[in-house]
Amino acid sequence: MNLSFNQDHGCFSCSLDNGVRIYNLEPLKEKTHLDAATVGSVTICEMLNRTNLLAIVDAATVGSVTICEMLNRTNLLAIVGGGRKQKFAENVVLLWDDLAQRFVSEYTFSTPVLSLQLRKDRLYVAQETQIHVFRFPNDPAKLHTFDTGENPKGLFGVSPFPSSERQILTFPSHHPGHVQIVDLSKISQGTSAAPITIAAHSSKLAYIALNSQGTMLATASVKGTLIRVFDTFKKTQLIELRRGVDYAMVYCINFSHDSEFLVISSDKGTVHIFALKDAHLNKRFALPGTLFGLTPLYSMAQFTIPAECKCQCAFVKKTISVNSVVAICEDGTLYKKAFTSKGNFHGDTYDMFLNLCEDDEY
Repeated sequence: MNLSFNQDHGCFSCSLDNGVRIYNLEPLKEKTHLDAATVGSVTICEMLNRTNLLAIVDAATVGSVTICEMLNRTNLLAIVGGGRKQKFAENVVLLWDDLAQRFVSEYTFSTPVLSLQLRKDRLYVAQETQIHVFRFPNDPAKLHTFDTGENPKGLFGVSPFPSSERQILTFPSHHPGHVQIVDLSKISQGTSAAPITIAAHSSKLAYIALNSQGTMLATASVKGTLIRVFDTFKKTQLIELRRGVDYAMVYCINFSHDSEFLVISSDKGTVHIFALKDAHLNKRFALPGTLFGLTPLYSMAQFTIPAECKCQCAFVKKTISVNSVVAICEDGTLYKKAFTSKGNFHGDTYDMFLNLCEDDEY
């Protein structure tokens, strides 16, 4: 199973061996269910903002799909083949016009495509040692290619909203644990910018996340003990947060819409919520040998999910005084926790979203 939120966290997709399902989050409702007879097995399904179009193409047409990205409310889909019913190579990105029911563009690379993202007029493609930026769908052309360090997960971040003043692209640099930052709004086609690098960690990167405005960058290493947040303009560290002492595999990092909070999930079965704007709300516990004044910041609030159950977490747009975090898990469970600005929980929701039908609503 693969789970993914859309850009405003109002919907999420669930990719399964027997098809794909799209859910509305509030109220929780299954919006679409395509079974295996229609789409075959699905590994990844990505959405961009709210849409009635699905990022899935019939398996009889395209074979099994490992990566699929949708462009907003258009009829264009980007897919990469793979899996048990593979029809197209893993080094090819195909653009499918769902209105015309045909492929309209093809991008071929020398090595497998590991991840991709679509924006209003850009296609971003990650390979193990390169990231490519294309203009599309009108007048398609390759704009930039950036060399990266070894990047087996295809990690990179892009400013989520086209309205952002700066178009930030972040990816692993050649030095393990370092992140390279590029402002695409300041470079022209075919040119390169002087590399700007942040020394985020001493170990290899495990996760990169940007806030909605592209002004803040959160990183985690393969150790999974510390999360660091940086200012992408000043290239300085804003805060260091401690998830725990034991090593962990970080599954997800997400900023709240207003960048006041950060949520993190890992294979330890705990979802952590940190305060960024009012950092004093985070808890402090002295570790052995910690110098006075250097006590690490632990999460202001946390809740548990099934241990080692991979999940994706996101913030729901808050009401006047209440924030909410949602965790969707690969066992088909959904947890929603409402919390105050002080970090106190006061409302819980639990559901089995795989049990919902298109007519159900909660």
